[in-house]
Amino acid sequence: MASLDLITIGRSSVDLYGAQVGGRLEDMASFNKYIGGSPTNIAAGTARLGLKSALITRVGDEHMGRFIREQLVREGVDVRGVKTDKERLTALVLLGIRDEHQFPLIFYRENCADMALSEDDIDPDFVAEARCVCVTGTHLSNPRTEQAVLKALAIAREYGGLTALDIDYRPNLWGLAGHGDGESRFVESEKVTRKLQSTLHLFNLIVGTEEEFHIAGGSTDTIEALRAVRQVSPATLVCKRGPMGAVVFEDAIPDSLDEGQTGEGFPIEVFNVLGAGDGFMSGLLKGWLTGEDWPTSLKFANACGAFAVSRHGCTPAYPSWEELQYFFRTGIKNKALRKDAALEQVHWSTNRKGDWSTMRVFAFDHRMQLEAMAKEAGVSEHRIGAFKNLCLDAALKVSDGKPGYGLLCDSRLGRDALYRAAGTGLWIGRPVEWPGSRPLTLEPEIGPDFGGLVEWPVDHVVKVLTFYHPDDTPEMKAEQEQTVLRLFHAARRNRLEFLLEVIPSKVGGCDDETVAKIIERFYEIGVYPDWWKLEPMKTVASWANACNAIERNDPYTRGIVVLGLDAPQAELEASFQLAAGFDLVKGFAVGRTIFGDAARKWLAGNLNDAQAVEDMAARYQSLCAIWDAARQKAVSAKGGKA
Repeated sequence: MASLDLITIGRSSVDLYGAQVGGRLEDMASFNKYIGGSPTNIAAGTARLGLKSALITRVGDEHMGRFIREQLVREGVDVRGVKTDKERLTALVLLGIRDEHQFPLIFYRENCADMALSEDDIDPDFVAEARCVCVTGTHLSNPRTEQAVLKALAIAREYGGLTALDIDYRPNLWGLAGHGDGESRFVESEKVTRKLQSTLHLFNLIVGTEEEFHIAGGSTDTIEALRAVRQVSPATLVCKRGPMGAVVFEDAIPDSLDEGQTGEGFPIEVFNVLGAGDGFMSGLLKGWLTGEDWPTSLKFANACGAFAVSRHGCTPAYPSWEELQYFFRTGIKNKALRKDAALEQVHWSTNRKGDWSTMRVFAFDHRMQLEAMAKEAGVSEHRIGAFKNLCLDAALKVSDGKPGYGLLCDSRLGRDALYRAAGTGLWIGRPVEWPGSRPLTLEPEIGPDFGGLVEWPVDHVVKVLTFYHPDDTPEMKAEQEQTVLRLFHAARRNRLEFLLEVIPSKVGGCDDETVAKIIERFYEIGVYPDWWKLEPMKTVASWANACNAIERNDPYTRGIVVLGLDAPQAELEASFQLAAGFDLVKGFAVGRTIFGDAARKWLAGNLNDAQAVEDMAARYQSLCAIWDAARQKAVSAKGGKA
């Protein structure tokens, strides 16, 4: 039994996409960074659709190579075949969206890592694990990479695997166009035609645009080209026709393209054609490798292509399987798919990366409270930053590289600790509210236009606390809601997750419906937090109402964390027991219960660094154990089902 559905082979690069749309590439001021290269895109695209996918390529021994590898892991792609080249750099591509017809791009691929792929990089046992090997045309353009591809194809065929070719013709990658002609899709070449035709018999499936079949078949008449391909290959041929959809030919080529098998199409507004073919191929392979008929496989492919042409970037545009099914149920609500708010919410929430099913968060984002402690101890506020570094040390000591741990830390008083936390594997939340503000105002660094978020690392989570109550005046509600709504959209625009913390008990009385009403209201105005942070409620009914309100509005939410409010450990233990009974509650985010005593003593000079770390680590570890035990008890009470 094959353990992999698919192995793709070939290009891997970092795509630097111009963030400004409608201008020349010369005028781009900033770029978004994504993984790229057809085989890399297809591996990620099929993984999103539920296939067990892997990639064989090379990346450089540098930051961009590590970026590709790490992103593939996040996408669920097997990276055993991704080799690190110690001598060459990872390929780069600069891309832009000029208008709906012009998409300038520049390939930086001189002696790049993936073009050094060799036969030695092809592990027969690894290739034999896959039901299908998919290659793209670029790696047939060089004798060294061609031999690697041919070896992989021979192994796949020997073990009875399927083989697929995405022609993926880029003239300048075959040396037929200049560096400034990266957008070019067709240049006639007898040499390229001969090279392609020498390998076409090795494939069960061949996919290309009309222009790509022109180069493969040696004719600019599409029917003649397809017939020329058929003379040398019995493969199923899939010809992509842009807005006219795609057609499949399993046998002889008829007199008209319209006589081929077709699938449902999706007429949408074209925003960006780059990467659309890789999205199409991902959907097609999903159908083909799961036994769907060709009309259904083409439906998958056409839909994935439609998503790709409606969004920015290549891999980031591709749908999850859940998103694809949602789209089939609801249909096209807005031809500019990226402007369909409900669809974009499903896209965002079903493509988030990282397993945070357990959340043990040490919250030391406190500013007002630590400032008061420093004043009481008669020391400079600059000491707070040093203390927060000790908090991070405690968090790292307890987490010890294990999953399910995190921190909340600010950048005003805790900048050094916040920066140190990068790359540690900890979940990182970062507050934006001005401490204690009501109505809600934000830290100055966020800026009046919220533009400060553009400087944030994409793995930081925007955390905002609002003291909001259903009985607030209409004016208070409106002002706070508007701030939260604007912040939510700014976070999404910057690809940052969003945590909304609400504490109604500080401003009014609460019953079993209070928090649920607040949750409903924020969903009503269009705020869909990735995370909710809620105070420890006292009754089963209040927790049930809150969880039901979230699940009705957002079935894909990350979940809830319980805050501490400086409660004693015994009180927190009781609240954990109650909250752990609800699957939507993933853990806690507690601060002063952990650091309060140590902070006062350390700031006063009555505790050294090591003692402070030890004290906080012990308290943090104890809370983690209490939460884990409460969760396990709840799971056992449900018969072992989390």
